[in-house]
Amino acid sequence: MPTTTPSLDAKLFLDQIRTLGDIGTDATVGGRTRIALTDDEKAGRDQVVRWMRELQLDVRVDRIGNIFGILPAATEAGNQQPLMMGSHIDTVRNAGALDGCYGVLAGLAVARAYLVAGVQPARAIIVGAFTNEEGVRYQPDMMGSLVYAGGLAVDEALDTIGTDGTRLGDELARIGYAGDLEPGAIVPHEYLELHIEQGPILEAEGQRIGVVENLQGISWQKITVQGTANHAGTTPTRLRHDAGYVAAAIVAFLREKVAAAAPETTLATTGSLRFEPDVINVIPRKATFTVDLRDPDESRLQAAEKRLADFLVEVAEREGVKIETERLVRFEPVVFDAGLTNEIEASAQHFGLSHRRMTSGAGHDAQMIARIAPAAMIFVPSRGGISHNPREHTDDDQLVQGAQVLLDVVQRRLAAA
Repeated sequence: MPTTTPSLDAKLFLDQIRTLGDIGTDATVGGRTRIALTDDEKAGRDQVVRWMRELQLDVRVDRIGNIFGILPAATEAGNQQPLMMGSHIDTVRNAGALDGCYGVLAGLAVARAYLVAGVQPARAIIVGAFTNEEGVRYQPDMMGSLVYAGGLAVDEALDTIGTDGTRLGDELARIGYAGDLEPGAIVPHEYLELHIEQGPILEAEGQRIGVVENLQGISWQKITVQGTANHAGTTPTRLRHDAGYVAAAIVAFLREKVAAAAPETTLATTGSLRFEPDVINVIPRKATFTVDLRDPDESRLQAAEKRLADFLVEVAEREGVKIETERLVRFEPVVFDAGLTNEIEASAQHFGLSHRRMTSGAGHDAQMIARIAPAAMIFVPSRGGISHNPREHTDDDQLVQGAQVLLDVVQRRLAAA
């Protein structure tokens, strides 16, 4: 019998998380791998689409491969101003089962709650699964939502060449997800994203819900140092043009000077480093490495970029090397909608759940959709702060509580429509 109040089917929700988590698993190394637009990610997409169709949602796919399941509103006006929820289902290599997938499946759980209750929402409810959020195979990351928000031309994104030499548009067509909907054709009235924290703060403080107020700005660049290869035993230090040493000096500078200038907010990371010729007794002629700078304040992020740029000039002159930089990604910090964050906090209080307002250090699709619509995020704890790892874990009751908060916020927002 239909009820009059939408309620969460917690068991089915958790079952679906586990079912999707089984797609792309590797028993040898652990975890699951669903890199964007691979066969394993296609299998994940197919499963999500099946679940959408079981709920009788109108399934639409846009030209960049973003998937949307639409539960129509009670009125045509409500269809024109939908409430959207979502995240992504692609993963890094050997990932956990929750990053991204949790938000997509929680959105389906909310739509299911309305359907089962026989309640037609005042606004259309849209559940989105965005393409290539992780950016492992194709860059930039958060590509599907970036294109959707108008930050990257769809044709340029389709022509992106991946790390394996494939063209993104060709792979979309190959797996059957080259849709015809123009990205951004459906502009949400509001956007909500439920996500695991991917950090240690909520668990360390014993908090159940994170009310995400803002996201850090992100600056990625690739730095190439060109030096001179020479014999490690016969070349005096004062006569070297050592690309390896210069790379090490830059990495140390990032920690000791750039991040230290604002230790509570600025983060600096070198996640990839390669030397050539990569021989133990040869001074490196070339070093190539990445720099990831993050800060929730744009002025501090710009200051960090400038400190680094100035040091590159200084060390290149001092060591007699050539340094080139290539910008890979640059996203400004995002401040989420105050009305939505207040609503999330009110919902946590309604359920008696401990909570805190916080900044997210990771990138999310929500930061792209925030360019075109009011947006906000809900976090639940991550055990040990671990993510992008097979040991990624959030307790079932915490997963359900986060989904209940999401449903409650949706009900509040739709009641006010």
